[in-house]
Amino acid sequence: MQPSTDKDIVRIPGYALAVTAEVLYVVNLLLLPGLAFLLLGFLYLTKRQTAPPLAASHLDQTISASLWAGVLLVLVNLLILLLGGYNGAWTWVILIIWFTSCHATLVMFGVIGLSKAMAARCWRYPLVGRPLPADCPGFGER
Repeated sequence: MQPSTDKDIVRIPGYALAVTAEVLYVVNLLLLPGLAFLLLGFLYLTKRQTAPPLAASHLDQTISASLWAGVLLVLVNLLILLLGGYNGAWTWVILIIWFTSCHATLVMFGVIGLSKAMAARCWRYPLVGRPLPADCPGFGER
């Protein structure tokens, strides 16, 4: 397979939507939590059914990973409350462990997903991603 030029990649159906979904996922984790999630959710609800396979797979992956990130965040807050509240001695221990392991891992997955979307390839988020459809471009290729 010949290397693609930038002009060729941009013409792939669903390319822009796939990249947008991944950008919104990373922005949700790093810059504008909540607002970026709402935009991602809006894209998912309005574009998922008609999206080409590349875009549909990235929309599925990012919404699934975002929901899991939210669940993990709620669990961390519950753990902090159970161990003494926000003034407790364990608060900083839990927060540091959260940010250095879970949050950093979710961000890393998002950056990998963004690079795959920019290369017009499908990618499944480990552990939290949904199964990829068989017609995903780049899935299974080496």
